[in-house]
Amino acid sequence: MPHRTEHPHVVVHPPALDGSRRVTADGETLGTAGHEDDVAEILRLADLYVTDVADDDFVEWQGGGPDDWPGLSAPHEQ
Repeated sequence: MPHRTEHPHVVVHPPALDGSRRVTADGETLGTAGHEDDVAEILRLADLYVTDVADDDFVEWQGGGPDDWPGLSAPHEQ
């Protein structure tokens, strides 16, 4: 198994008003996620392979963990 060398600081930011969360690496925006799986795909597209974004120390979750996607899981009342 290859040993990790230095990786960028990856942050999943607190949910926006619509529930989406911005994903950054070293301050650069990589994308916007609507689910934990989106975070993994955004990192994969940036060539930052993480096997488990929920439990890996490589990813810092701010404003809630990988299960916190307010506004996206509940239907909006009109």
